[in-house]
Amino acid sequence: MNKYMKAAIQEADFGISQNEGGPFGAIIVKDGLIIGRGHNEVVKQKDPTCHGEIMAIHDACRTLDTFDLTGCELYTTGEPCPMCRGAILWANISKVYFGCSTLDTEIIGFRDRAFYHRFENHELTDTTELDRDECLKLYERYRKLNRKTTY
Repeated sequence: MNKYMKAAIQEADFGISQNEGGPFGAIIVKDGLIIGRGHNEVVKQKDPTCHGEIMAIHDACRTLDTFDLTGCELYTTGEPCPMCRGAILWANISKVYFGCSTLDTEIIGFRDRAFYHRFENHELTDTTELDRDECLKLYERYRKLNRKTTY
């Protein structure tokens, strides 16, 4: 068994034993060292965004004191959901290894595939543009600060 996936499984087991959420654990590795750990804490935090991958990204960013995880790899017990995939992209993680597929996850009662279906069919939550001009002014104030937003 891969040592990093084993660590991800141990992370998930801990979360399950504490009744903190589903069987999802994640590890982030850079240069052969574990720099981030996380498990599903949706139940514990009462927050639907506290997936294992997200928690591991938070931990790795704190460890490296950055929001850019370029050169990192993520090991996770379940195939990342659309939200986690977005976070992985935003964090610049270069490689993801997962244990169970979305079909495996569906068998134990999770609905990840339904979200993929909604994205594929553009069935997102109802959205409406509102007060764009005022928001553009905010964006312009930010742009003038000349802050680096990407790596």
